[in-house]
Amino acid sequence: MKRTEEVLQDVVIKFAGDSGDGMQLTGSQFTNSTALLGNDLATFPDFPAEIRAPQGTLPGVSGFQLHFSSNRIFTPGDECDVLVAMNAAALKTNLKSLKRGGKIIVNTDGFDSKNLRLANYPDGLNPLDDDTLQNYEVIRMDVTKMTREALKNIEMGTKEKDRAKNMFVLGFLYWMYGRSMETTIGFLQEKFGKKENILQSNILSLQAGYNYGETTETFTTTYRVNKARMEPGVYRSIMGNQATAYGLIAASQKSGLQLFLGSYPITPASDILHELSRHKAFGIKVFQAEDEIAAITSAIGASYGGSMGVTTTSGPGMALKAEAMGLAVMLEIPLLICNIQRGGPSTGLPTKTEQSDLLQAYYGRNGECPMPVISASTPSDCFATVYEAFRLAVQHMTPVIFLSDGYIANGSEPWKFPQSSDLPPIEVKFKTELGYHETGFQPYLRDEKLVRPWAIPGTPGLEHRIGGIEKQNITGNVNYEPENHQLMVKIRQEKVDKIADYVPEQKLDNGPEKGKLLIVGWGSTYGAIKSAVQELLAEGYSVAHAHLRYLRPLPRNLGTILRNYEKVLIPEINNGQLIKIIRDIYLVDAKGYNKIMGVPITKSEMVIKIKEMLAE
Repeated sequence: MKRTEEVLQDVVIKFAGDSGDGMQLTGSQFTNSTALLGNDLATFPDFPAEIRAPQGTLPGVSGFQLHFSSNRIFTPGDECDVLVAMNAAALKTNLKSLKRGGKIIVNTDGFDSKNLRLANYPDGLNPLDDDTLQNYEVIRMDVTKMTREALKNIEMGTKEKDRAKNMFVLGFLYWMYGRSMETTIGFLQEKFGKKENILQSNILSLQAGYNYGETTETFTTTYRVNKARMEPGVYRSIMGNQATAYGLIAASQKSGLQLFLGSYPITPASDILHELSRHKAFGIKVFQAEDEIAAITSAIGASYGGSMGVTTTSGPGMALKAEAMGLAVMLEIPLLICNIQRGGPSTGLPTKTEQSDLLQAYYGRNGECPMPVISASTPSDCFATVYEAFRLAVQHMTPVIFLSDGYIANGSEPWKFPQSSDLPPIEVKFKTELGYHETGFQPYLRDEKLVRPWAIPGTPGLEHRIGGIEKQNITGNVNYEPENHQLMVKIRQEKVDKIADYVPEQKLDNGPEKGKLLIVGWGSTYGAIKSAVQELLAEGYSVAHAHLRYLRPLPRNLGTILRNYEKVLIPEINNGQLIKIIRDIYLVDAKGYNKIMGVPITKSEMVIKIKEMLAE
């Protein structure tokens, strides 16, 4: 049988099935093998909103989208080239995101009368048998039946055997896109090495799927995506929460400060807690507290004692931590609060992404309570951004809020390993003794940055009092005088504002220094904006892109940049939050593009909106 190989530039695959079908594992394994081949990639795991939704129902669909390419890419793709649908609900939920003419790989066993009913298809209607899929290339496979046949000699129950059907699909796709099974086999051996039946069932199913593609005459074409041209170096695929954990470890090692994480599990931040707990060799101390308040106050205690206190959470946890954040502002100690944002308010959409906590980070505490706010833009950017947040907290003696979100946290992309020598230094200055002219320790005596000294409790001669009640300037004595309170409020605000003098000025990511339209973004809108602007610049449009890392204080040259353009567009995955801040500070008539659906803004949406604004 003659086979042909077709070379492609880009491929977007969406794995979709029931939450028990192992789509996240399948997607992550395909991602790892793709990274090893040198393709650029971006992923978007799409978790079901309900915990243990009824099997086969629409709310129970779990998805994993992967975009890989021989070119540089910045999003997981707007539309899919290939949809893997393990049941009827997976097809119904994701068909709208498949390109016209795209491939659909369906597990026909997932389209029986029960699955069709659970997916809310009308009685007697099966999308595999009517004209619903006439505009697509449909590859029908009874994955369940073939998996059971491959495992017929293994002593396992049918239910246990069926759990390996995701490996059959993965093996088939490895064959279709020219990937080796060895990485996944190694993963399975490490994970199930002590459970021989489970190990063998997964390996045999993986090999059966590969051999099915190799031996079945139906399939005559395989596909190849060449390596991407990337800066030389050692790369790995990394998720946002992993990168955040590694950035914290690197900052701890570079500064010489012991890292203490006080955290309470919450989606989608829990993986940072899990990852840091694996690295005790670096002196990391991890404390899973009984609630959000205990988590942050334990971190405050660690910082007071001379370590670097960190706490991780999401929106509801930020609300519970608010009073303790105010305490940290009054104490003026280094503290890092990592908010991995999700859909809100209240419990909201725990597994879906949103950028809706920016105003909470700015203003969500009682009193005048300013804190620096810094935001990551991509999964790999979490490393550098949280490292910088750590540096600001230590060198400016202030709590800092680090913002990520569910899209960044669970997404992945290639990350070039940094060298320790390339990381900026984090200088720590503890006060260890009284100065020549000092007669007693003054805990709020400040330097040119308005930063007070950091003295570890128990240091001889440096006994002092700090706390949540207003203190007298310089001495730290409890003070209720109106003039002193106003002075301290102003000093704390000025200290945060002065950080703008110690961070880089804002740079354009792309586009001319002056023009018709500037798109200002922050956080996870980066990929969609960058991709859209690149496309429109190639078409001759006068458009530029600036992406903010430093959200409070804003870069000192941002106002100048904004005034160099006729129009300003601010896309956000919220109802318009950064735009309020920009309008307030710079009096710019910025326009917003807001999407609040629990999913990212797409490149195509950005292209349409930009063209609309340029045409006005």
